[in-house]
Amino acid sequence: MYSQEKHNFESISDLIVEYSPSIKSNIAIALEANKGVDARAFFDIVRLSGYSKDEMARVFSTSVKTFSRYEKENKKLGPLRSELILKIMALFKKGLEIFGGLESFKTWLSKTAFGLGNHTPFSLIHTSTGIDLVHDELVRIEFGDLA
Repeated sequence: MYSQEKHNFESISDLIVEYSPSIKSNIAIALEANKGVDARAFFDIVRLSGYSKDEMARVFSTSVKTFSRYEKENKKLGPLRSELILKIMALFKKGLEIFGGLESFKTWLSKTAFGLGNHTPFSLIHTSTGIDLVHDELVRIEFGDLA
């Protein structure tokens, strides 16, 4: 759904808008992931998240070198990595909406959360289920349901 040309986004908002059709719903994520996303999406998620390439590569259990090679060869990622990238993109979109900025959201990601079994949200985003748990916690925050 997003264009395959190299991006030079002016802002994080522009990046999110570019991916919005692919992350607008779980069905959109599943369909897009089945097609595979360009390896370039990894570097977009690095830009969006503000985390280093190495930190994000660990989330995907893949080296930065592999992502760079795939990007250079214009390869698509497999469905599982594609799904993780799109779900993380959607998670950051939600987090930015709720916290109003990247730094506030990243601070929250690095602090233990009672609703997440006293784990840091960032430590849970290595799996699809973990991303869902973090997303659910963001929804509870959004609606003030923290009991």
